[in-house]
Amino acid sequence: MFLTCERTLSIVPATADFARPGDFHAGYQRIQGISLGYLQVGGTQMFALAQVLSDLFKDVPRATISRKMEILKIKSRRCDLKELRTLKAIRSVPTRAVKCSLISKADLEALCSSCQSLSPRR
Repeated sequence: MFLTCERTLSIVPATADFARPGDFHAGYQRIQGISLGYLQVGGTQMFALAQVLSDLFKDVPRATISRKMEILKIKSRRCDLKELRTLKAIRSVPTRAVKCSLISKADLEALCSSCQSLSPRR
């Protein structure tokens, strides 16, 4: 019994309540019926732009998406090495990728709304 309690206590992560800079969590979320991997960075869900373009907007020209992002003033940020490795592990970016840009969930939702008329109905 004592070992079980000791083991349970050691499993509880200290970082759950006290997040250090650079800490993040990964997961999946369905957006428009497509499962996208994300990183939870500083309280914000960030999605790999490469996966967004290849899975969510596969039928929309990239130049159109870039233009929409400019109009909406959507900025992406480059992920660091640790984040890139995590995105590779959850298969959001190809294993051969050497860099990746991230886009916030709020910006992704704005982009989806703006491009809704461009992509075919699912």
